[in-house]
Amino acid sequence: MRLAAAGLVLCTVLLWQVSVSADEETAEKEWAPLSAGPITTWSAPMVGKGKLVIQPSALYTHTRGSFNDDGHYEALSNGNKKSFFQEQFFSQYGITENWEIDAQTVYQENYVTQDGAKAHARGLADSFLFTRYELFEEKGWLPEATGLLQLKLPTGKYQHGELDKLSSDLMGTGSWDPGVGIIMTKRMKPFLIHADAIMNFPQHVRVDGDKTQYANYLNCDAAVEYFLPRGFNLMAEVNGLFQGDKKINGEKKPASDTESLTFSPGIGWSNDRIQTLIAYQRTILGTNVDANDSIVATFVYTF
Repeated sequence: MRLAAAGLVLCTVLLWQVSVSADEETAEKEWAPLSAGPITTWSAPMVGKGKLVIQPSALYTHTRGSFNDDGHYEALSNGNKKSFFQEQFFSQYGITENWEIDAQTVYQENYVTQDGAKAHARGLADSFLFTRYELFEEKGWLPEATGLLQLKLPTGKYQHGELDKLSSDLMGTGSWDPGVGIIMTKRMKPFLIHADAIMNFPQHVRVDGDKTQYANYLNCDAAVEYFLPRGFNLMAEVNGLFQGDKKINGEKKPASDTESLTFSPGIGWSNDRIQTLIAYQRTILGTNVDANDSIVATFVYTF
């Protein structure tokens, strides 16, 4: 009788443990906090069938100097200044629960002061089209993964820069750049972890009469979000860019390769209607790129 009672107690405990584990796994799986997401890093979840998401952003960037071909930082000369302001519009639409199409346009204003001369120009920068498809759902230690196809459209002015504007009117590269990538997101309550890698393949273009081939380039991004009470969350991300030397009329142009590493912390607030984020971006390492400091503000609204 005692053995039977002990067995009954043991079975009850085991069933309770299995139930608790199942409830914890279900709760973890259903935990889906709202946020605007990182600034640059993609997040894997889809927007959902028939849903339209819009995300306008405002970005102000101040250039403090540049990183030369050896990766050494060089400040701008006294009196020289460079900055730009971007108004970005990003939208997503769910075709099915696992497939969506996205688009991004950018309007940019450039400001340059060089050797006492000042210039200001405005216009469209290059635009993007995207399509994303969910490859597999998050399960156990495996993250949710999404495949990405993208195409950069040469909507920004890329040649015949005006001397009186110090070439500040140039907003793009002129090339059509198809790209392919993968995006991953993992939930580890109270954290969301994101990562992506996107390889881009610029096509030939003539720039000021010269046949130009930009090298393939790789974007690698990673971000983590930490969720706080009352709808707040903290965000930190790193963004890497790697591109080789370009060719002009079939000859490689020395010191035209670029590398950069950008760090960005931010804070967001969200509710059921909108998700917001403000962040600071800083270029901390690089080769043949500007050293920038940026402030970014964005919000997300779903129809």
